[in-house]
Amino acid sequence: MSTVLRQASTAARAFSRSAAFSTSAAARKDFVQDLYIKELKGYKAPPPAKDAHVGVVKQYSVPPTPKPPVVPADLASELSAYDATEPVDGTPKAAAGTPESLTTGADTFLAFLEADEPKVEHHH
Repeated sequence: MSTVLRQASTAARAFSRSAAFSTSAAARKDFVQDLYIKELKGYKAPPPAKDAHVGVVKQYSVPPTPKPPVVPADLASELSAYDATEPVDGTPKAAAGTPESLTTGADTFLAFLEADEPKVEHHH
């Protein structure tokens, strides 16, 4: 009988400890939560400063109006001089000894790729 009594006493103590622990945790939780909510409700945000933008935002200024292009006085002679000039080819001349495949441009290579392949003749 004493073992049953000891077990009951141990169980009662364990139950009372767990109940006390759980209630104290709940009480602490409510206390912290209440304190947090009280502080949140009492918080007042400071009003924004009037000159808070100074140094951060640049002043806007209207760009100057562009000036219209000036037409040359003797436009006809300048156009005839332009027409008389020889067009300059922008590609460099092939140096002696360099293979032609290195000096041809991209257009030649693309034309080669787009060209039809020669048909292979089958010998019977």
